[in-house]
Amino acid sequence: MVTEKIEKQECNDFACPNHGDISLRGRIFKGTVIKKFPKRIVIEFERTIFIKKYERYSKRKTKLHARLPDCMSKDIEIGDYAEIKECRPISKIIHFVCTGKVDRTKIETKDRGDKK
Repeated sequence: MVTEKIEKQECNDFACPNHGDISLRGRIFKGTVIKKFPKRIVIEFERTIFIKKYERYSKRKTKLHARLPDCMSKDIEIGDYAEIKECRPISKIIHFVCTGKVDRTKIETKDRGDKK
């Protein structure tokens, strides 16, 4: 029998939701990663708004910047579907922290109401 040691990847990032001391509270968003920087990602998602004058719905895109912890930098790439949570303001444009990658197939089947 071979015993393998599983090494936990720890990071020294203060803004890591798993290893750091930052508190996450407030809103949660999921979107596609469109840009990746060394310590930051930009996600984009669509939302629909109602235009009262025309009694129609319109699609709008929203971009949000989020802190990318060191331990997740290798897991998340451009085009992935990621989840971010709100935290205190870290910088001028960063008010969210990335909590991980989300499997898009599970979300699509849940939205359609398919039972599997």
